[in-house]
Amino acid sequence: MQRKVTKAVFPVAGMGTRFLPATKSVPKEIMTLVDRPLIQYAIDEARAAGITEFIFVTSRGKGALEDYFDRAPELEASLRAKGKTELLEVLDATNMDSGAIAYVRQNQALGLGHAVWCARHLIGDEPFAVLLPDDVIAAETPCLRQMVEAYEQTGGNMIAAMEVSSEMASSYGIMDVPPAISRVVPMRGMVEKPAPGTQPSNLAAIGRYILTPDVLRHLGDIDPGAGGEIQLTDAIAREIVERQNVYGYRFEGQRYDCGSKAGFLQATVAFGLARPDLGAELAQFLSDMMAQRQAAE
Repeated sequence: MQRKVTKAVFPVAGMGTRFLPATKSVPKEIMTLVDRPLIQYAIDEARAAGITEFIFVTSRGKGALEDYFDRAPELEASLRAKGKTELLEVLDATNMDSGAIAYVRQNQALGLGHAVWCARHLIGDEPFAVLLPDDVIAAETPCLRQMVEAYEQTGGNMIAAMEVSSEMASSYGIMDVPPAISRVVPMRGMVEKPAPGTQPSNLAAIGRYILTPDVLRHLGDIDPGAGGEIQLTDAIAREIVERQNVYGYRFEGQRYDCGSKAGFLQATVAFGLARPDLGAELAQFLSDMMAQRQAAE
Protein backbone atom coordinates (compact mmCIF):
# COMPACT_ATOMS: atom_id res chain seq x y z
CA MET A 1 0.00 0.00 0.00
CA GLN A 2 1.28 3.47 -0.90
CA ARG A 3 1.82 6.11 1.74
CA LYS A 4 -1.10 8.49 1.91
CA VAL A 5 -0.73 11.96 0.45
CA THR A 6 -1.65 14.36 3.25
CA LYS A 7 0.55 17.39 2.48
CA ALA A 8 0.11 19.87 -0.34
CA VAL A 9 2.28 22.75 -1.55
CA PHE A 10 0.71 25.87 -3.03
CA PRO A 11 3.27 28.05 -4.86
CA VAL A 12 1.82 31.57 -4.54
CA ALA A 13 4.91 33.77 -4.62
CA GLY A 14 4.36 35.18 -8.12
CA MET A 15 3.73 38.89 -8.65
CA GLY A 16 0.75 38.45 -10.97
CA THR A 17 2.01 41.06 -13.44
CA ARG A 18 -0.47 39.96 -16.13
CA PHE A 19 -3.26 41.32 -13.93
CA LEU A 20 -1.82 44.73 -13.18
CA PRO A 21 -3.00 47.17 -11.97
CA ALA A 22 -5.32 44.96 -9.85
CA THR A 23 -2.40 42.99 -8.42
CA LYS A 24 -0.61 46.15 -7.32
CA SER A 25 -2.49 45.80 -4.03
CA VAL A 26 -4.36 42.47 -4.26
CA PRO A 27 -2.51 39.13 -4.52
CA LYS A 28 -3.65 37.34 -7.67
CA GLU A 29 -4.56 34.25 -5.64
CA ILE A 30 -7.38 36.08 -3.85
CA MET A 31 -8.90 37.61 -6.94
CA THR A 32 -12.47 36.33 -7.00
CA LEU A 33 -13.90 33.85 -9.47
CA VAL A 34 -17.65 34.50 -9.08
CA ASP A 35 -17.64 34.83 -5.28
CA ARG A 36 -14.63 32.79 -4.14
CA PRO A 37 -10.94 33.60 -4.40
CA LEU A 38 -8.87 31.43 -6.72
CA ILE A 39 -7.00 29.99 -3.75
CA GLN A 40 -10.25 28.76 -2.19
CA TYR A 41 -10.96 26.56 -5.22
CA ALA A 42 -7.51 24.97 -4.81
CA ILE A 43 -7.97 24.52 -1.06
CA ASP A 44 -11.39 22.89 -1.51
CA GLU A 45 -9.96 20.53 -4.13
CA ALA A 46 -7.10 19.57 -1.83
CA ARG A 47 -9.44 18.92 1.09
CA ALA A 48 -11.60 16.68 -1.09
CA ALA A 49 -8.47 14.63 -1.87
CA GLY A 50 -7.64 14.05 1.80
CA ILE A 51 -5.04 16.78 2.27
CA THR A 52 -4.73 17.87 5.91
CA GLU A 53 -1.51 19.96 5.85
CA PHE A 54 -1.33 23.01 3.60
CA ILE A 55 2.01 24.65 2.79
CA PHE A 56 2.03 28.05 1.08
CA VAL A 57 5.19 29.30 -0.59
CA THR A 58 4.77 33.07 -0.48
CA SER A 59 6.76 36.23 -1.03
CA ARG A 60 6.73 39.84 0.06
CA GLY A 61 3.33 41.52 -0.27
CA LYS A 62 1.19 38.44 0.33
CA GLY A 63 -0.16 39.48 3.74
CA ALA A 64 -3.74 39.67 2.46
CA LEU A 65 -3.50 36.05 1.34
CA GLU A 66 -2.39 34.95 4.79
CA ASP A 67 -5.13 36.99 6.45
CA TYR A 68 -7.79 35.38 4.26
CA PHE A 69 -7.47 32.08 6.15
CA ASP A 70 -7.71 33.69 9.60
CA ARG A 71 -10.96 33.86 11.51
CA ALA A 72 -12.90 37.14 11.41
CA PRO A 73 -14.47 37.34 14.90
CA GLU A 74 -16.27 40.68 14.40
CA LEU A 75 -17.78 39.63 11.07
CA GLU A 76 -18.81 36.26 12.49
CA ALA A 77 -20.43 37.91 15.52
CA SER A 78 -22.34 40.32 13.28
CA LEU A 79 -23.66 37.53 11.06
CA ARG A 80 -24.60 35.44 14.10
CA ALA A 81 -26.48 38.34 15.68
CA LYS A 82 -28.45 38.83 12.46
CA GLY A 83 -29.24 35.12 12.18
CA LYS A 84 -27.44 34.75 8.87
CA THR A 85 -26.49 31.11 9.38
CA GLU A 86 -25.97 30.33 5.70
CA LEU A 87 -23.34 33.06 5.39
CA LEU A 88 -21.72 31.83 8.57
CA GLU A 89 -21.36 28.39 6.99
CA VAL A 90 -19.81 29.94 3.88
CA LEU A 91 -17.38 31.88 6.03
CA ASP A 92 -16.51 28.83 8.11
CA ALA A 93 -15.35 26.98 4.98
CA THR A 94 -12.60 29.59 4.55
CA ASN A 95 -11.13 29.04 8.01
CA MET A 96 -8.16 26.74 8.56
CA ASP A 97 -7.56 24.77 11.75
CA SER A 98 -4.65 25.86 13.92
CA GLY A 99 -1.49 24.13 12.77
CA ALA A 100 -2.98 22.96 9.46
CA ILE A 101 -1.45 25.78 7.44
CA ALA A 102 2.17 26.89 7.15
CA TYR A 103 3.97 29.59 5.20
CA VAL A 104 7.49 29.62 3.82
CA ARG A 105 9.11 32.47 1.90
CA GLN A 106 10.65 32.30 -1.54
CA ASN A 107 12.93 35.31 -1.32
CA GLN A 108 14.13 35.08 -4.93
CA ALA A 109 11.99 34.57 -8.03
CA LEU A 110 13.83 31.48 -9.28
CA GLY A 111 10.93 29.53 -10.73
CA LEU A 112 8.35 26.90 -9.83
CA GLY A 113 10.94 24.24 -9.05
CA HIS A 114 12.68 26.53 -6.59
CA ALA A 115 9.35 27.42 -4.97
CA VAL A 116 8.57 23.73 -4.37
CA TRP A 117 12.12 23.16 -3.08
CA CYS A 118 11.60 25.95 -0.51
CA ALA A 119 9.02 23.72 1.23
CA ARG A 120 11.41 20.74 1.60
CA HIS A 121 11.81 20.93 5.38
CA LEU A 122 8.04 20.84 5.91
CA ILE A 123 7.58 17.94 3.49
CA GLY A 124 10.31 15.69 4.88
CA ASP A 125 10.31 12.18 3.45
CA GLU A 126 6.62 11.99 2.52
CA PRO A 127 4.87 12.06 -0.85
CA PHE A 128 3.16 15.39 -1.43
CA ALA A 129 0.86 17.21 -3.83
CA VAL A 130 1.48 20.48 -5.63
CA LEU A 131 -1.45 22.62 -6.75
CA LEU A 132 -1.11 25.76 -8.86
CA PRO A 133 -4.09 28.01 -8.06
CA ASP A 134 -3.98 29.55 -11.55
CA ASP A 135 -5.31 26.26 -12.91
CA VAL A 136 -8.95 25.95 -11.90
CA ILE A 137 -10.54 22.64 -12.85
CA ALA A 138 -14.27 22.04 -13.03
CA ALA A 139 -14.89 18.33 -12.49
CA GLU A 140 -17.56 16.12 -10.97
CA THR A 141 -14.81 14.36 -9.00
CA PRO A 142 -12.14 16.92 -8.07
CA CYS A 143 -8.99 16.49 -10.13
CA LEU A 144 -6.56 15.88 -7.27
CA ARG A 145 -8.90 13.27 -5.80
CA GLN A 146 -8.91 11.46 -9.15
CA MET A 147 -5.11 11.52 -9.09
CA VAL A 148 -4.82 10.30 -5.49
CA GLU A 149 -7.04 7.34 -6.29
CA ALA A 150 -4.83 6.48 -9.30
CA TYR A 151 -1.65 7.04 -7.27
CA GLU A 152 -2.80 4.46 -4.74
CA GLN A 153 -2.45 1.90 -7.53
CA THR A 154 0.79 3.13 -9.15
CA GLY A 155 2.86 4.90 -6.52
CA GLY A 156 5.70 7.04 -7.84
CA ASN A 157 5.02 10.47 -9.26
CA MET A 158 1.91 11.61 -11.11
CA ILE A 159 1.21 14.71 -13.19
CA ALA A 160 -2.14 15.91 -14.48
CA ALA A 161 -2.21 15.87 -18.29
CA MET A 162 -4.39 17.40 -20.96
CA GLU A 163 -4.23 17.43 -24.74
CA VAL A 164 -3.16 20.68 -26.41
CA SER A 165 -2.83 21.76 -30.01
CA SER A 166 0.56 21.72 -31.75
CA GLU A 167 0.46 25.53 -31.81
CA MET A 168 0.09 25.70 -28.02
CA ALA A 169 2.65 23.02 -27.12
CA SER A 170 5.53 25.49 -26.81
CA SER A 171 3.73 27.13 -23.86
CA TYR A 172 3.72 23.98 -21.70
CA GLY A 173 5.80 21.19 -20.30
CA ILE A 174 5.14 18.37 -22.78
CA MET A 175 5.18 14.68 -21.89
CA ASP A 176 7.01 12.03 -23.91
CA VAL A 177 4.64 9.08 -23.62
CA PRO A 178 3.91 5.92 -25.63
CA PRO A 179 0.71 5.88 -27.70
CA ALA A 180 -2.08 5.05 -25.25
CA ILE A 181 -5.71 5.77 -24.55
CA SER A 182 -5.70 4.85 -20.87
CA ARG A 183 -6.00 7.51 -18.18
CA VAL A 184 -2.64 6.61 -16.61
CA VAL A 185 0.31 6.69 -19.02
CA PRO A 186 3.97 5.99 -18.16
CA MET A 187 6.26 8.88 -19.08
CA ARG A 188 9.52 8.38 -20.99
CA GLY A 189 10.57 11.99 -20.66
CA MET A 190 9.42 15.57 -20.36
CA VAL A 191 10.37 18.74 -22.22
CA GLU A 192 9.74 22.24 -20.90
CA LYS A 193 8.30 24.57 -23.58
CA PRO A 194 9.66 22.72 -26.63
CA ALA A 195 10.44 24.65 -29.80
CA PRO A 196 7.54 24.58 -32.27
CA GLY A 197 7.44 21.30 -34.15
CA THR A 198 9.72 19.43 -31.73
CA GLN A 199 7.17 18.37 -29.09
CA PRO A 200 7.22 14.61 -28.34
CA SER A 201 3.42 14.42 -27.90
CA ASN A 202 0.35 16.60 -27.49
CA LEU A 203 0.02 15.84 -23.75
CA ALA A 204 0.79 18.88 -21.61
CA ALA A 205 1.45 18.97 -17.88
CA ILE A 206 -0.83 21.28 -15.92
CA GLY A 207 -0.82 22.47 -12.35
CA ARG A 208 -1.56 19.30 -10.37
CA TYR A 209 1.23 16.99 -9.19
CA ILE A 210 1.80 14.14 -6.78
CA LEU A 211 5.53 13.88 -6.14
CA THR A 212 8.03 11.83 -4.14
CA PRO A 213 10.70 13.34 -1.88
CA ASP A 214 13.30 12.28 -4.49
CA VAL A 215 12.09 15.11 -6.69
CA LEU A 216 13.10 17.56 -3.94
CA ARG A 217 16.60 16.05 -3.99
CA HIS A 218 16.81 16.58 -7.74
CA LEU A 219 15.65 20.19 -7.33
CA GLY A 220 18.55 20.78 -4.97
CA ASP A 221 21.04 19.36 -7.47
CA ILE A 222 20.00 20.62 -10.91
CA ASP A 223 21.21 23.77 -12.64
CA PRO A 224 18.83 26.51 -13.80
CA GLY A 225 16.97 25.58 -16.97
CA ALA A 226 14.60 27.43 -19.29
CA GLY A 227 14.40 31.14 -18.49
CA GLY A 228 17.30 30.84 -16.04
CA GLU A 229 14.96 29.31 -13.47
CA ILE A 230 14.95 26.06 -11.49
CA GLN A 231 12.41 24.06 -13.47
CA LEU A 232 10.23 21.45 -11.78
CA THR A 233 10.04 19.77 -15.19
CA ASP A 234 13.81 19.18 -15.19
CA ALA A 235 13.72 17.50 -11.77
CA ILE A 236 10.86 15.26 -12.88
CA ALA A 237 12.77 14.37 -16.08
CA ARG A 238 15.71 13.24 -13.96
CA GLU A 239 13.40 11.08 -11.85
CA ILE A 240 12.14 9.44 -15.03
CA VAL A 241 15.70 8.54 -16.03
CA GLU A 242 16.65 7.21 -12.59
CA ARG A 243 13.48 5.31 -11.61
CA GLN A 244 10.98 5.23 -14.48
CA ASN A 245 8.22 5.91 -11.97
CA VAL A 246 6.52 9.01 -13.39
CA TYR A 247 3.02 8.87 -14.86
CA GLY A 248 0.79 11.27 -16.72
CA TYR A 249 -2.85 11.27 -15.66
CA ARG A 250 -5.57 12.23 -18.13
CA PHE A 251 -8.09 13.75 -15.75
CA GLU A 252 -11.82 14.11 -16.29
CA GLY A 253 -12.89 17.75 -16.21
CA GLN A 254 -12.41 21.17 -17.78
CA ARG A 255 -9.32 23.19 -16.97
CA TYR A 256 -9.32 26.99 -17.05
CA ASP A 257 -6.10 29.00 -17.17
CA CYS A 258 -6.91 31.73 -14.68
CA GLY A 259 -3.37 33.04 -14.98
CA SER A 260 -4.47 34.76 -18.18
CA LYS A 261 -7.15 37.41 -18.54
CA ALA A 262 -9.01 35.49 -21.24
CA GLY A 263 -8.94 32.27 -19.19
CA PHE A 264 -10.15 34.11 -16.11
CA LEU A 265 -13.09 35.56 -18.01
CA GLN A 266 -13.94 32.17 -19.53
CA ALA A 267 -13.90 30.57 -16.08
CA THR A 268 -16.10 33.34 -14.68
CA VAL A 269 -18.73 32.72 -17.36
CA ALA A 270 -18.55 28.92 -17.02
CA PHE A 271 -18.74 28.88 -13.23
CA GLY A 272 -21.43 31.54 -13.21
CA LEU A 273 -23.59 29.57 -15.65
CA ALA A 274 -23.16 26.46 -13.47
CA ARG A 275 -24.54 28.21 -10.39
CA PRO A 276 -28.24 27.51 -9.69
CA ASP A 277 -28.67 30.99 -8.21
CA LEU A 278 -26.96 32.84 -11.07
CA GLY A 279 -27.02 30.66 -14.17
CA ALA A 280 -30.41 31.57 -15.65
CA GLU A 281 -29.97 35.32 -15.27
CA LEU A 282 -26.40 35.21 -16.65
CA ALA A 283 -27.44 33.02 -19.59
CA GLN A 284 -30.21 35.46 -20.48
CA PHE A 285 -27.81 38.40 -20.28
CA LEU A 286 -25.27 36.68 -22.54
CA SER A 287 -27.98 35.73 -25.03
CA ASP A 288 -29.33 39.27 -25.14
CA MET A 289 -25.85 40.75 -25.53
CA MET A 290 -24.96 38.42 -28.41
CA ALA A 291 -28.25 39.23 -30.12
CA GLN A 292 -27.52 42.95 -29.85
CA ARG A 293 -24.02 42.49 -31.30
CA GLN A 294 -25.34 40.44 -34.21
CA ALA A 295 -28.02 43.05 -34.92
CA ALA A 296 -25.40 45.79 -34.99
CA GLU A 297 -23.22 44.00 -37.53
